[in-house]
Amino acid sequence: MGVPAFFRWLSRKYPSIIVNCVEEKPKECNGVKIPVDTSKPNPNEVEFDNLYLDMNGIIHPCTHPEDKPAPKNEDEMMVAIFEYIDRLFNIVRPRRLLYMAIDGVAPRAKMNQQRSRRFRASKEGMESTIEKQRVREEILSKGGFLPPEEIKERFDSNCITPGTEFMDNLAKCLRYYIADRLNNDPGWKNLTVILSDASAPGEGEHKIMDYIRRQRAQPNHDPNTHHCLCGADADLIMLGLATHEPNFTIIREEFKPNKPKPCGLCNQLGHEVKDCQGLPREKQGEYLERELTMASLPFTFDIERSIDDWVFMCFFVGNDFLPHLPSLEIREGAIDRLVNIYKNVVHKTGGYLTESGYVNLQRVQMIMLAVGEVEDSIFKKRKDDEESFKRRQKEKRKRMKRDQPAFVPSGILTPQALGTRNSHGSQVASNPRQAAFEMRMHNNSSPLTSPNTSFTSDGSPSPGGGIKRKAEDSDSEPEPEDNVRLWESGWKQRYYKNKFDVDAADDKFRRKVVQSYVEGLCWVLRYYYQGCASWKWYYPFHYAPFASDFDGIADMPSDFEKGTRPFKPLEQLMGVFPAASGNFLPPSWRKLMSDPESSIIDFYPEDFAIDLNGKKYAWQGVALLPFVDERRLRAALEEVYPDLTPDETRRNSLGGDVMFVGKHHPLCDFLSELYKTGSTEAVDLPPELCHGIQGKLTLHKEAILPDQIVYSPVPVLRDLTQNTAISINFKDPQFAEDYIFKATVLPGARKPATVLKPGDWEKSSNGRQWRPQLGFNRDRRPVHLDQSAFRTLGHVMPRGPGGGPYSNAAPPGNYQGNLYRPMIRGQTQIPKLMSMDLNMEESSRLQKMRKLRLREVVHGDATNMRPHDSWRGPTPLFHQPRFDRAAAEPLLPWNRMLQSQNAAFQQNQYQLLGGPGGYPPRRDDRGGRQGYGPGRNYPLPPPSGRYNWN
Repeated sequence: MGVPAFFRWLSRKYPSIIVNCVEEKPKECNGVKIPVDTSKPNPNEVEFDNLYLDMNGIIHPCTHPEDKPAPKNEDEMMVAIFEYIDRLFNIVRPRRLLYMAIDGVAPRAKMNQQRSRRFRASKEGMESTIEKQRVREEILSKGGFLPPEEIKERFDSNCITPGTEFMDNLAKCLRYYIADRLNNDPGWKNLTVILSDASAPGEGEHKIMDYIRRQRAQPNHDPNTHHCLCGADADLIMLGLATHEPNFTIIREEFKPNKPKPCGLCNQLGHEVKDCQGLPREKQGEYLERELTMASLPFTFDIERSIDDWVFMCFFVGNDFLPHLPSLEIREGAIDRLVNIYKNVVHKTGGYLTESGYVNLQRVQMIMLAVGEVEDSIFKKRKDDEESFKRRQKEKRKRMKRDQPAFVPSGILTPQALGTRNSHGSQVASNPRQAAFEMRMHNNSSPLTSPNTSFTSDGSPSPGGGIKRKAEDSDSEPEPEDNVRLWESGWKQRYYKNKFDVDAADDKFRRKVVQSYVEGLCWVLRYYYQGCASWKWYYPFHYAPFASDFDGIADMPSDFEKGTRPFKPLEQLMGVFPAASGNFLPPSWRKLMSDPESSIIDFYPEDFAIDLNGKKYAWQGVALLPFVDERRLRAALEEVYPDLTPDETRRNSLGGDVMFVGKHHPLCDFLSELYKTGSTEAVDLPPELCHGIQGKLTLHKEAILPDQIVYSPVPVLRDLTQNTAISINFKDPQFAEDYIFKATVLPGARKPATVLKPGDWEKSSNGRQWRPQLGFNRDRRPVHLDQSAFRTLGHVMPRGPGGGPYSNAAPPGNYQGNLYRPMIRGQTQIPKLMSMDLNMEESSRLQKMRKLRLREVVHGDATNMRPHDSWRGPTPLFHQPRFDRAAAEPLLPWNRMLQSQNAAFQQNQYQLLGGPGGYPPRRDDRGGRQGYGPGRNYPLPPPSGRYNWN
């Protein structure tokens, strides 16, 4: 699920990290859809090596979409998933590896959150069904009409959990899909594909991270591999930072129903173009490296270590495994507050908070106690902000109430849609003037007449009457009761009493809560950097302690039990499913969730409380569910394990990853030989045959083999009768349990060029406006306008103080050698004959000005000229010298376009553009190509003075 509101905060604080990708759409010819050729270069002008798909972010929107009708059946769901993968593949076009990871059995720390989500979904679905039935009965009882109730089986999204038949079928469909693409799609020709389905334990994104960590530790790993990870969870950003790979891109699709349109100029929300004031110049646009850089440290500054500390501090505002601290809300700028405290305190710590996923608790204690010192002020400010917001909302409602008409006319004066007034059934006024007069005099009517009364055309009160609008009095909305009142003194005592039902003076219990939370912080960081430290650990409370309680944590242990194993798939279903989703379990297992005599019936409450915990909506609250006791659960399941069928036993077993290659892949012949020998022992994967990938290979029992038919699990799709793909079991390189993966940049890695923020760009761009990056490639070449577009812009765009290339100057043909004088509003045009009245001195001065202008053009001194300036006077004859290809870069599209123009004035217009906002850019001192920022280079025009004037 990630960190709530984290991506929104990050994208607003660092707007330049967001890039709109270029997507090539399939074409259609004579009703036949022509797929995109993904073997061609990427339209984003950057080539990716590896694409990783966090499949659960694809499965959920395809099986129960929010913006379109849901698929009718499971087959349509599978086809939708295939199409979505095709779309992502078309955008990214990986050249080495495609890694598809589905969530398997999660660690116990994650299962608590999964349990909460699934119980909530079941409760909301049940409440929605009851409410629909109540409203339906109410409408029918009043004589209303409704369409017949459709008997339709509701898709239970809880089936997207390891161990269900749906997930087992999905794995089969994906194996078919991979084989089909390896056979038929040229973009997959030399690709290695790894599928980690739901039988392989671990969350999808963490299986991907584990793969990257283990490959980075191999000698054949390319340190400049370009990774692209697809997923909607915000914590993928922190996982990407934790890899310390220099080229790591995250692609995501953000869908917001009914979202407001951004401003067409600055792309910000909240205003229209006419009200735009440009981009704010505050902290927006800063980058993490710049923000974390610190001077005069008592130890060596390392940006990679600082980033690790930043990732760790983000855990305090919330994650999938721990509740956030009460004083730290990401919407209130908690991360900025933590960073400022960190920069102030780190001088005293003597070093960084973390190292390769391990926490220095003594230094963390100093940070947390510094946060604790301002907790009281944080709570008071939160209350003040809330009251201020309520006052603004109250005033807004009052303004809206004043603006609403108190009287809504009825009868013949009722507002109607265009074209319906004369339709059948509409009323026709016999005396419209009289009716309008009576309506105007409504406020002066007699006291006996209700203010809601309307009048007929003869002046008598209408029996139907008008309807007075009742503005809802939102001021009296019930507020959720807050017994803690963190903004008042005694807040800590009330918090522990209400949330934990213990006295705040119980130091032993409070220390137990803090110790569990500290263990959680250590576990989460280890999970991000080293893998799962313990499959059975979890935080055993619904709420977090205060930052001021973190005193004395330096001596707390942070080790975890070794050798733990994950749950089996059906065991996890018993731990996270409510009784309403028991249909996905075997009958005897299902009975344990509903039988009153069951020894674990208390794990499955039919209803449960949701503590809003200071929030407004139920989905933001805390579901107060009982924690599952693992020992009691396993003891109850021992009695029903013998009831499993062979297919259920297979689905309940843990599996691994499967590798696929096509016939053109260098590894294909090697795998074919393994199947011919029938070896049962694991074989090392030759890295030279597979882009440096290393691991162990074993034969797959249900392998896809060349010359064997691959049957389609989806009836609407054809079987693969001429298959050439092959699959085999794949296992990542193994390491000792105490091995530490170093969180550093690998030797030989080249960091990509940094991109300047808008503020920095304005300082170094000679006045040109900052432009957002389009496409993944920061060196992407912009589209240039043709001559007609420049001429159009010159007439419609406002003229700035310095003219600029897009001037609204008069057409050059009207100058006729006279000094051009812009007309003042209300002034008539100055006749041409006025030039005859000029005295000789002024005429001489004008001739000198014309000669000076001509001299500037001849010597190339035209940096401030507008395109129209080059058109003054007779059109000169000139020619362009040959372009020396040995001394300059190849011509780009805009250069080629110039060569194709025949008119001399067109070339003159383009080649003279310069100055703020002009094209093309100037050559820098290094002889390279200068573009929008460092690393974005473009060819430049020949040097000034290149024209021969006759």
